[in-house]
Amino acid sequence: MRKTLIGLALIGTGLLTGGILVHAGFVDVAADSPHSSIVLDLITWARDRALTRLSRDIEPPADIGDATRVRRGAGNYAAMCAGCHLIPGVQDSEIRQGLYPQPPNLSLAPTADDLAKLDARRFWVIKHGIKASGMPAWSKGGMDDGAIWDLTAFLKTLPTLSSAEYHHLVATSEGHAHEGMEHSHENGHDHEHHAH
Repeated sequence: MRKTLIGLALIGTGLLTGGILVHAGFVDVAADSPHSSIVLDLITWARDRALTRLSRDIEPPADIGDATRVRRGAGNYAAMCAGCHLIPGVQDSEIRQGLYPQPPNLSLAPTADDLAKLDARRFWVIKHGIKASGMPAWSKGGMDDGAIWDLTAFLKTLPTLSSAEYHHLVATSEGHAHEGMEHSHENGHDHEHHAH
């Protein structure tokens, strides 16, 4: 019983000390100051476990490999993702260098253990984003599920493309276009009109 009380006292003291340090502003939140390896491993593990659970029941559409889907996704990738996640032949970008954690280079072949569930995970991440990482929840910006699946379809193809193939695919796409964005603009114009 005495060991249990001592253990609880130590845990309580540790939590209290941590709380005081956080309250006093001693947690380093600078993007150019990396986490310790223990903290980074814990965050990575928690993120991966959460993504596995949250994307478990998502089923990709049957036409995920359709060339039209891939082409539509290419335009949105070029406009919304390339600056952080790169394109074939580009090793880094100005914004990517300043982000922490650094976004994955999606022009490289994936290293995920469970490639069968990668589409579902990507769909979830594009739709909902990742807290405190710089990865936005694109659905909040008006991107609908169909456009998110187009982008997911493009990501499957991206690592196989040369720089020239990538640029050709983007040039033949509809550019930065998705239904949710158009709907969002319509709503924005509506609000603007009512404001005047």
